[in-house]
Amino acid sequence: MNKVLKTYELQINEDPNSQFEVDYVALVDAPAIEKNFLKFNQNVNKLHFAAINEDRQIISGAAMLANTPIYRIDEQTGEEYNIVFKPKTIEQIAMKFFEKGFNQNFNLMHDPAQILKNVTIFESFINDESRGIKPMAGFEDAPQGSWFISAKVNDAATWAKIKSGEVKGFSVEGCFAYKKSEMTLEEKMAQIEAILNAE
Repeated sequence: MNKVLKTYELQINEDPNSQFEVDYVALVDAPAIEKNFLKFNQNVNKLHFAAINEDRQIISGAAMLANTPIYRIDEQTGEEYNIVFKPKTIEQIAMKFFEKGFNQNFNLMHDPAQILKNVTIFESFINDESRGIKPMAGFEDAPQGSWFISAKVNDAATWAKIKSGEVKGFSVEGCFAYKKSEMTLEEKMAQIEAILNAE
């Protein structure tokens, strides 16, 4: 039987001198948010999952989904738990990321020995109905406060991995503070309903 897991809210510190921040984006084969990126096809105004444009070499997708539980397991203790990012935290993360000029900080599979050159984030937005900003096409169900990015890939080896499907999405990395998350009644009911539907 599935069990209800503890949920921790991850936070950063807005102080530019604080180590609590997102400082890299990894290209990975299995994004923790379980959403692959989009690749633009030759029809400029149309998006397709897994479509390739050799000329533009652009990848787009969700970097972070707000209020979305991400399953984790502690390798030392074996504890299973979920982590979430609140919309306010995601906004702080995105702002600090660009204020510190991290838009070219990419690696492969979260491996610091595999730094990727010539990959640059050139578009970024947080969906926010109050500001008239909708989610990216293909991500219409993304919660309010989710962070979307597009990156230009000017490296042949990296583009080959994207084209072959070896890497499928974005995954942020950084140093976070943990806080026990107080779920709303709606979030608790949604989690229980998800467990019941999975049985």
